[in-house]
Amino acid sequence: MQQARDILRNFFGYEHFRGLQQEVVEHVAGGGDALVLMPTGSGKSLCYQIPALMRPGTAVVISPLIALMQDQVEALTQAGIRAAYLNSSQSHEIQNHIETELEQGCIDLLYVAPERFKTERFLSRLDRIQIALFAIDEAHCVSQWGHDFRTDYLLLSRIRQRYPKAPRIALTATADIRTRQEIIERLSLEQARTFSTSLDRPNLHYAISPKKDPKKQLLSFLRHAHRGGSGIIYCLSRRKVESTAQWLSQQGFRAIPYHAGLEAEVRNQHQRRFLSEDGMIIVATVAFGMGINKPNVRFVVHFDLPRSLEAYYQETGRAGRDGLPAKVLLLFGLQDILGLSQQIQDSELDPERKRIERDRLETMIGLCETSRCRREVLLGHFGETSKAACGNCDNCLTPPAQWDATEPARMALSCAHRTGERYGAQYLIEVLTGKVSPRIRDLGHDQISTFGIGKAFDVPTWQSIFRQLVTLGFLSPEPERGGALRLQERCRPLLRGETPLKLRKDRGSLPQSIHQTHGRSRDDNRLFEDLRILRRTLAQEQGVPPYLIFQDTILEDIARLRPQTLEALQTIQGIGEKKLERYGKAFLAIVLRQAGTSIAAYSSATK
Repeated sequence: MQQARDILRNFFGYEHFRGLQQEVVEHVAGGGDALVLMPTGSGKSLCYQIPALMRPGTAVVISPLIALMQDQVEALTQAGIRAAYLNSSQSHEIQNHIETELEQGCIDLLYVAPERFKTERFLSRLDRIQIALFAIDEAHCVSQWGHDFRTDYLLLSRIRQRYPKAPRIALTATADIRTRQEIIERLSLEQARTFSTSLDRPNLHYAISPKKDPKKQLLSFLRHAHRGGSGIIYCLSRRKVESTAQWLSQQGFRAIPYHAGLEAEVRNQHQRRFLSEDGMIIVATVAFGMGINKPNVRFVVHFDLPRSLEAYYQETGRAGRDGLPAKVLLLFGLQDILGLSQQIQDSELDPERKRIERDRLETMIGLCETSRCRREVLLGHFGETSKAACGNCDNCLTPPAQWDATEPARMALSCAHRTGERYGAQYLIEVLTGKVSPRIRDLGHDQISTFGIGKAFDVPTWQSIFRQLVTLGFLSPEPERGGALRLQERCRPLLRGETPLKLRKDRGSLPQSIHQTHGRSRDDNRLFEDLRILRRTLAQEQGVPPYLIFQDTILEDIARLRPQTLEALQTIQGIGEKKLERYGKAFLAIVLRQAGTSIAAYSSATK
C-alpha cells in the first residue's frame, strides 16, 4: 500500500486515509468489485481515483451530470492527473481528439454519462484499450426506489458481461436497504464486497421549524447567521423559486434562481456563478444540486417540505462538504403536506407506487414533528442505530416543550365531524374561532355546537393542532376533495375522553441554535479574507471555481497555522506537490506580508 499512500500524499496532499478508504482502495486495486456507501464529503472519489492510478490502463467513471464531470476533471487536472470527459456539450472534433488520446493511453480517468453505453461505437472504443476499472458514481440512480431514478443507468448491467476482468466500484451517499439491494441486483454486484460507513454528517446542524411567517423566518436566519456565506434554498415550485430569488435580491442578498423552466444558457450561467463566486445564494427546485461539488456551501434551506427523507438527506448533504460547520433549516406547514399529498394523488403512478410515496411522505413528516434527536431519526431510517443524542440539532440543544392538548384536539375533531368531514383546516379554524362569514352563515355552521368554542386559542395555535393531528393520524386529508379532513379510527378513544393527548409546542421563532456561527479570531479572519481574495484572482485567471485552487479548510489552516516556509506550507492537509509548485509562493507571500516579514526573509523562505 506504499504506492497508494504516495499517490495520496503527492497528488492529493493528504498524509493518511480516512475511515474505510484504505480498505476500499486495497480491494479495488487488487481487482475486486465493491459497493461503497459513504456520506457526502467523506472522500468517496478517492476510493476509485487512487486505484485508477495504481492499475494499468484507463479508469472509466460513469457520472450522471455534465457539471459534475467537468468539476471533477478540473480538480484532477489541478492535481496533475491526466483526466478527461466525454459528453454532449463537446464538439465532434473535441470528442474525436479525446478518443484518440484514450486509445494512445494518455488518459488515466475518463468520465462519461451512462448514455454512452447505448452506442456500439463507444463500446468498441473501450474494447481496444486496457481498462483499469469501472466506477459507477451516484449508483442510487439505478434504483426505481431511489429518488433520482435514471433509466440509462440500467444500461450499466452489460459491463460485467462485456468486460469481466475489469473491477467495478459503485458508490452512493444515499440508499436505504431496499435501494441498496436493487443496486446490487441491477448492476450484478452479488459478488461485490460492501463497504458501508455511518451516513452521519456531524458538522451539519439540523433545525426544523413550522412556518409562522416564512419570509420573516428566512430573513432572520440569513441576517443573523449566514450573511456573506454561500447557500442553497430549495422550493417546490418554479414560481416560488422566481419570487423568492427576486425578494431576496430586494433585501440586499446576491440571490439567483435555478429551475428546469429557465433557458439552458441561463441555467448554466447561474450555476457557474454559484460555483465561482463567494457569497452567492441560489434559489432552486430539486432540478439543481445532484453532483454539485462546491465544498463551501455554508447552509441549505428547505422553504417547503421535501417529498421524502432520501431527498432531504441528499439535498442537505450539499452543505458543508469541506467538513466545516454548516446549517440546514427546514420550514414546513400543513399546506405543504396537503400539496404533496395532492401531487401524489394526481400522479400517473400505479396504486402500489402511490402507497410507497405516501409512506415516504409520512416518514418525512414524522421527522418534522418528532421531539427526539433529529439525527437519530434520520439515520435510523437508513438502518443506523444511534447510541446517544447528537448534540447538534435543534431538539438536542433546545428541547421542545409539550402541552396537554386533549381538549382543543377534541374540539378540532368534533368540528370536523359536525361539518360533515368536507372541509380543510382553514375553514374549520374559522368555525372554531367564531368567524362570521357569508360562507359560514350560508352553510349554517354558525349554528352548530362547535362554532366559536375555540376562541381561547389563536389561529397559529389551531394551525399547529390540525397539523399535528394530521401527522399523528387522527385526521387524514383527502386530496381528491380539496384537502378535506376525515376522522380516522384512532380518534375514537380521544373523542370519548378515554385517552389524553400531548402535542409539541411550536416555538415562537427559529431555535436559537440555528443562529450560532463558526468564528475565527480577528487576525485569522483578516488573513483568511486576504487568502480568499488571492484564491479568487487565481481562479478567475484560469476560469475555474475558487475551491479547485484550495478549499476553505486549507485557507482556514493557513490562516491559523501561519506557515513561514514552503516546507511548512506543504504540511497542511490537501496541498499536494503540483499545487505547492503552482500556488505555494503566492499564498506564502500573503502570510508573510501580514506578519511584516521583510522582502529578504520572504525570498529566503520561498527558495
